[in-house]
Amino acid sequence: MIRLDTLTLHDQPKGAALSQYFDIGDETLWNPSNGASRLFQSQVSVFEAELELSSGIGPMENDECQINPAVFEIFLNALLVQHRGTSHAVLRALSEGFIATVLVLAERAGIRVDWAQSGAAPDGALEGAQTPAVTGMSTLAEGRARGAGLREKARELAQHMPR
Repeated sequence: MIRLDTLTLHDQPKGAALSQYFDIGDETLWNPSNGASRLFQSQVSVFEAELELSSGIGPMENDECQINPAVFEIFLNALLVQHRGTSHAVLRALSEGFIATVLVLAERAGIRVDWAQSGAAPDGALEGAQTPAVTGMSTLAEGRARGAGLREKARELAQHMPR
């Protein structure tokens, strides 16, 4: 039996990379370990299926993955709308870490986050705007609180996501 905590670099197969790259063009947004990358890519597939949308996150080839920023922006904003629209605490909890990771990538890519559409705009951002009623959202303040929580989680997570 092999203990994973005792593997060292020399135990890696020859030529095996220890990290992968998520890029837009020549700019690296994130350089996670292989394990974190695999988990993230699996979650991308799950959320693409749930939203019935492409994420814009391409396949991992030679330890590099290109992100299409236009498609990624649509995917991110759809994630936020879905998150706002559910009152199911477990679904929200399961999605928050993934969404925070996506928010970090979006910020690093300079992608616009449509907080108003998701109902999670900062105070004052929705003044004068018509906001549709969304099932599961009791108040605009709750939507803003969720948005603030996601932004805070993304800020904290960004410190642990190497480029």
